[in-house]
Amino acid sequence: MLNGSTTTHEVLTAVFQVRGIEQPELAVLLWQRALDPAKGTWSLPGGTLRGDEDLSTSAHRQLAEKVDVRKVAHLEQLSVFSAPDRVPGPRRIASTFLGLVPLTSDPQLPDDTAWHPVSHLPLMSFDHGTVVDHARNRLAAKLSYTNIAFGLAPDEFAMSTLREIYCAALGYQVDATNLQRVLNRRGVLTATGNTAKSGKTGGRPPALYRFTDRTLRVTDEFAALRPPT
Repeated sequence: MLNGSTTTHEVLTAVFQVRGIEQPELAVLLWQRALDPAKGTWSLPGGTLRGDEDLSTSAHRQLAEKVDVRKVAHLEQLSVFSAPDRVPGPRRIASTFLGLVPLTSDPQLPDDTAWHPVSHLPLMSFDHGTVVDHARNRLAAKLSYTNIAFGLAPDEFAMSTLREIYCAALGYQVDATNLQRVLNRRGVLTATGNTAKSGKTGGRPPALYRFTDRTLRVTDEFAALRPPT
């Protein structure tokens, strides 16, 4: 409750992961509502903020309790959704978060929970589709001027894998050579000295890299990645 009124404060998290081997794509974690209101629609994990917790603590708790996701590589607050009619019944204000899970992570999900491509969302509950769009836009913007891709990448990766992550998260093609040059110039990547196994066609084993930092930092505040023309 807020200020003794009937308004409830809830916390919602849009958790993204790049999924798929043949055609990697950005997916969001959703659970299907079994009861009204909006029975059968798909919701972001979340719930009511407790009186003894802050917002990020609540977000982590809701992910663990609702969808059994106990670790995210990155979590940040997005914005507040406060339209009086955003849900039926008593008023609910939602503080929203963006969460990222690495490519190699495979959390065990409850039966009512699944990953859905952000490009083909199912019928969403209330304003949760708008929250997903907002989170996707935040992620795409931060890929330009921060190292936020660390939250989607494994500990070690070939540049071809990192390119696939960027392409999936941005929604358009990125040149691997240019991407590596930009990230190296910004000090984002560190060569591990290791190599991956050669592919089916043989050839030189690709070098492996890691993110220099696995916490968020601004790398170029004026940068902007744009789709190819």
